[in-house]
Amino acid sequence: KHTSNAISELMSLAPRKARVLRDGKEQMVSVDELVVGDTIIVRPGEKVPADGIIIEGHSSIDESMVTGESIPVEKQRGSTVIGATINAQGSFTMRAERVGAATTLSRIIRLIEDAQSRKAPVQRFADAVSAVFVPIVLLIALLALLAHLLLGSSVTASVIAAVAVLVIACPCALGLATPTAIMVGTGLGAKHGVLIKGGDALETLHRIKQVVFDKTGTITNGTPEVTDVIVIAPVRGAAGAKNAEKDVLSVAASLEARSEHPLAQAILRRAKPKDKVARFAAVPGKGITGIISRKQYLFGNAKLMVAHGVEVTDDARRRMQELESEGKTVMLLADKRLLAMIAVADTIKDGAADAIAGLARMGVSATLLTGDNE
Repeated sequence: KHTSNAISELMSLAPRKARVLRDGKEQMVSVDELVVGDTIIVRPGEKVPADGIIIEGHSSIDESMVTGESIPVEKQRGSTVIGATINAQGSFTMRAERVGAATTLSRIIRLIEDAQSRKAPVQRFADAVSAVFVPIVLLIALLALLAHLLLGSSVTASVIAAVAVLVIACPCALGLATPTAIMVGTGLGAKHGVLIKGGDALETLHRIKQVVFDKTGTITNGTPEVTDVIVIAPVRGAAGAKNAEKDVLSVAASLEARSEHPLAQAILRRAKPKDKVARFAAVPGKGITGIISRKQYLFGNAKLMVAHGVEVTDDARRRMQELESEGKTVMLLADKRLLAMIAVADTIKDGAADAIAGLARMGVSATLLTGDNE
């Protein structure tokens, strides 16, 4: 049941409707009606209805349901998009390349369903034994019935003798115990968030020597948080150097309050917006800009700084590389000069270190699989 629920939850990720351009008109259709080559419009917050390629526009897309990575991926013209992922910011037009059962999500579901039907070696052995043993038992029961009748026993006594042979010799446990144990094991695994590929994988689990962990949502909480705030220059008008970090976060939060980017929530969880922002603008693939107290601020990546002529020193670039080497996403705050770096990353779950240490004590080594910055 739990395994079936896990598959049902995957199926529920798929969108039901798609906005397509046909005969020059925009119309809503069921995803089942999509065909390869359809031109599809995807707006902010909507799920991508099919696998395809962006032909116009740019956005950032949450691909965590496929890759596990919580940081949205920037997409532009020519980029591939995956069906059932979430368009976090910006509208774009795409061309459908794979639809229906050919999409990435459908193939994942099909692989899981196929895996659940696979039998473990011990189950195949039990089935083979049962296939021979059951006919033999039936034959012996029949012989017992005939023997008792020939020896003059009543029909009732003869039937009881045959049934006794069946009850005693029928290999019910042999045929049922193994699949029942595997069903319970995979079901309990799914209940705890572990999808076991099949009975053969469950049977060999006790022999493993290495565990490969996905990072996002497994070792980490799956939600980006502010981890580092490096003040390079105080915000002009700030009330003292000791409040420099607080002032930097306040300006960043005020800008991000108008943003739809998923990383904005990490900033807003750390600080509250205090200032009104005028002439707010989102620059796809780079960041955001806005005017606070008659001063323009920039908040985004190094490309945004270069586009506005803000100098990023070699020392600042070195510190950025250090943070990125730790798997963090670095955002820069500037006016006409670079003011601060704010690093955002997925934080480690409580208990993750203890779990890995426990595996080490069992002689099992752990490997982390992640698509983070090197």
